[in-house]
Amino acid sequence: MFSRLIIIAVISALTALAASLLLEKLFIPALMRIKMGQTILEIGPRWHKSKEGTPTMGGIFFIGAILISLLSQGIRLSIEYSDVKIWKIFCMMLGFGIIGFIDDFIKFVKKRNKGLGAMQKLLMQFAVAAAFLFVMRNDLTTSLALPFTSARLELGPFYWVFSLLFIAFMVNAVNLTDGIDGLASSVTFVVFIFFGAIALMTKNATQTVLYAAICGAMLGFLFYNFYPARVFMGDTGSLFLGGALVGAAYWMDNPLIIVIAGGWFLWEALSVVIQVLVFKITKKRVFKMSPFHHHMEMSGWKEPGIVICVVLITASLCALSYFAYIY
Repeated sequence: MFSRLIIIAVISALTALAASLLLEKLFIPALMRIKMGQTILEIGPRWHKSKEGTPTMGGIFFIGAILISLLSQGIRLSIEYSDVKIWKIFCMMLGFGIIGFIDDFIKFVKKRNKGLGAMQKLLMQFAVAAAFLFVMRNDLTTSLALPFTSARLELGPFYWVFSLLFIAFMVNAVNLTDGIDGLASSVTFVVFIFFGAIALMTKNATQTVLYAAICGAMLGFLFYNFYPARVFMGDTGSLFLGGALVGAAYWMDNPLIIVIAGGWFLWEALSVVIQVLVFKITKKRVFKMSPFHHHMEMSGWKEPGIVICVVLITASLCALSYFAYIY
């Protein structure tokens, strides 16, 4: 069984990798021809102005690559193991990706960096999260597994309120992390290696095929997204990946695992919250700029150095998460 799962993981990852590379090779020039380029905010780091015009909405490519990989194996496995949760999870991921696509498309049409309004985007995210929780209601408990313990915290009906807020927060945390070349895609790649290892350890075939597909697609996307990026994922990609992160955690019935494994995503979001709250109260800034990766840039870090540092931190957090999971 274990050797078969290894083969499944390799095939799924290689299929997604090949599809990702091929789609990007074919369609990045098309994005350039229609001038689907990123507009850089004036309030952002001034050196990012040189990136203006880089094709965005590249998340479409790895979403397509993951779907191709799932169609090649996911249908057969979901029937074989009577496990349709893989499609519930993917539809939720796609729902968040569609929100991102609408946001990116509005930016393209209006030729500006602002797409959907903050409240519009949040309400749409709540709608997708609520739909996901509804279809998964029979697959989830109303208690939270507490990391590093064998205990569970029973929340009762409040579990659904907590989950609604938690999903939206973590999805937006991934979105905020997508601010420099290769950062969000690299961190996602590492986190899903961890999730894939857990899927193999628990001998879950359908989880294995999805997580391996995400890893393969991310690796292919990084070929074009690592510094200097030739394509950005846009909100299409970052919101989709946020959905993938929370989907994996809820599939494991262990949402809090991403507080550790996805700790960098959490920190990026918290750095924005801290910056805004402290500035409103004291009119002083805690960081030179938020999210935190911009603070690192303004402190003299180069983009590749930031990505390498964060990947090492994430790998360490994932190792810690393994012990939190098996405790």
